[in-house]
Amino acid sequence: MQTTLNPRPGPALLSTSVVGSYALPSWVWTAMEAIREGKYGQTDVRETFDDAVNIAIRDQERAGIDIITDGEMRRWYFVQGFYDLFTGLEQIPPLRTQGVYGYDSPPRYRVTDKISCPNGLGIVGEWQYTRHQTDRAIKMTCPGPLTLTIHMQLRKGDAYNGDRLALAHEVADVVNRELHSLADAGVTCIQLDEPSYSIIPGEVHDWIGLYNRAVRGVRERGVRVGLHVCFGNLGSRPRGKRRYDWMFPGLMEADCDELVLEFANREMIELELLGEVAKAKDVGAGLVDIKSFWVEPAEEVADRIRQALRHVSPEKLTILPDCGFFQVPRWLAFQKLQRLVEGVRIVRHELTGSAE
Repeated sequence: MQTTLNPRPGPALLSTSVVGSYALPSWVWTAMEAIREGKYGQTDVRETFDDAVNIAIRDQERAGIDIITDGEMRRWYFVQGFYDLFTGLEQIPPLRTQGVYGYDSPPRYRVTDKISCPNGLGIVGEWQYTRHQTDRAIKMTCPGPLTLTIHMQLRKGDAYNGDRLALAHEVADVVNRELHSLADAGVTCIQLDEPSYSIIPGEVHDWIGLYNRAVRGVRERGVRVGLHVCFGNLGSRPRGKRRYDWMFPGLMEADCDELVLEFANREMIELELLGEVAKAKDVGAGLVDIKSFWVEPAEEVADRIRQALRHVSPEKLTILPDCGFFQVPRWLAFQKLQRLVEGVRIVRHELTGSAE
């Protein structure tokens, strides 16, 4: 495991970034319906997603975000679009089809054989387009191996004898191949997302061992790797127990340069953990609430940053929203990014006398 940290892109003090997904423009929802109905040709589909990525990039640039993503605009409900890329799965009906869309509503997949992903997860293709659309630092994101299994249903006697950890280790190898392909393509900053630590019953040391298998050898290639741990965000609702303390000190064994944690939606509790993280890693702090329609004023964001700085130095701190913006309207996502950047500028000025 590499012990030195790969350098952080962006400003020396208080870099800004996003967790991953951005809000879909309203026309993308209509386009997705047409695509599912077979009304779009290949060129139409490509143009739809290229335009959506361009909007996500422009909004992040206009807001002033330092380290951007492609908004995960080519994906669907975080992980659901990836299952079409795997063999060894059979789609089965969701548990519930009526009422408010929730964690029991997504499609599920029964494991019918040893799984494989012969053509990869498609993230390299996302990078190949995004890299030519911006001069900003780019972070490529990937669901972690445990989370990728969340809609895979196991049974005694199947290819993994009902053992989710064994299945997830196989998925970890899929993720690891994708990350090395990203490194081959020139990516220098990657983040894995794992809300499932707080959702799927198990032991932290097992989950961290799984994560470390997924990233093995990547940081040694000079790629900066982050791990984002949250509590779920389907329909702007959490699913897991919203505390990190039980994950420590095990979480510190993750082979990453940065741990990205959410605080705004939890009323800034457990900030003291930032000090523990900062002893060995950089810190990404979620200080804007993506589960609320309230647009935090810049001074409120600045105050949250000041609270975080009681535990970690500004050289090691990146400011982000709590989680991805996929579940909120675009107008709201953009305003929240603006306030995040404005709040950072206030504190940068306090630290250096300059807003930049």
